[in-house]
Amino acid sequence: MLALQLIAAVLIDCRFGEPARWHPLVGFGRCAGWLEARSNRGQARRLKGLLMVVLLVLPPVLLMAVLVQIPVLGELIAVLVLWFTLGLESLKRHIRPILQTLLRGDEGEARRLTSWICSRDAAELEVERTAVESVLENGSDAVFGAIFWFCIAGAPGALAFRLINTLDAMWGYRSERFVHFGWAAARLDDLVGLIPARLTALSYALCGHTRRALRCWRKQARRHDSPNAGPVMAAGAGALGVRLGGPTCYRGCWVDKPVLGEGPVAQPRDLSRALRLVDSALKLWIIFIVFIVLLRAYL
Repeated sequence: MLALQLIAAVLIDCRFGEPARWHPLVGFGRCAGWLEARSNRGQARRLKGLLMVVLLVLPPVLLMAVLVQIPVLGELIAVLVLWFTLGLESLKRHIRPILQTLLRGDEGEARRLTSWICSRDAAELEVERTAVESVLENGSDAVFGAIFWFCIAGAPGALAFRLINTLDAMWGYRSERFVHFGWAAARLDDLVGLIPARLTALSYALCGHTRRALRCWRKQARRHDSPNAGPVMAAGAGALGVRLGGPTCYRGCWVDKPVLGEGPVAQPRDLSRALRLVDSALKLWIIFIVFIVLLRAYL
C-alpha cells in the first residue's frame, strides 16, 4: 500500500501540481506569520520560538495520526497529504518561465521571476546559478525529504517534515529579528533533513557524473554553512558539471558563499539539466522503494 500511495501522490503532483487555491500550507504559513508577529518580541525569544514550533506542528501531526487510522478513508487521506507535501511540479512551473525568458534574452524579467523562488536581491542575483541552486536544494526539501519521512512514519511523518521545513523557510534566518526566535525551527529542520539530504546527494551522484559528484561532496560540502544543503548542492553541482556558489546578495548584504561543483558557471540549458536530474533521482527512489516493498512481501 505504501508503494501504491507514493506512486499515486507523485502522479497527482505531476498532473495537477500544487492546489491553486486553498492549499493547506498557505493557510499554515499565514497562521505562523500571525503568531510570530505577536510572540517574537521581548525576552526569551528562543524559548518562544520553540513553543511556537511545537504549537504549530504537533496538533496537525497528531490529528493526522488519528485520521490515517480510519479504514479506506485513511489511505486516501495519506495520498492527499503526500501530494500536498510534494512540490516538484510547482518547482518546474517556476523554473520553466525563467528558462524561457533567458532564451528570449529578457534578463530583467528572468531576474524578477527568479527572485520569487529565493530570498536574494533581484538586481544582484545571477539568474542561472540561483535557479540551478534552487532546483537542487528544493529537490531535497520539497520532494525527497517528504518521501523519506512518508516511508518512515507515513502521512504524519511527511506532514511534520513539510511543516518544519516551512517554518525554517519563514524563520530560519540569522537576521536580528529571527536569530533567536527562529533558532528552534532551523535546528529542527537540520535534524529532520539530515538523512534525506544525504540520500538526495547520493541520488544526484548516481544519476549524474557519479565520480565527480562524490568527489565534490567529499571535499566541498563542509564549506557550506548548512549541514544539509552542503552535501546536496555539492553533489548536485558535481553531477551536473557546473560551478555554483560565490558572492551572493541577501537584502542588501553580500555573502561570500563557498564555490561548489566543478566546471563552467551555470548556463540556461543547465536549468533543464537540473530538473532532469531531480526527475531521474525521483525515478530511482520509486524503483528502490517498490523493490524493498516487494522484497519484504516475499520474505
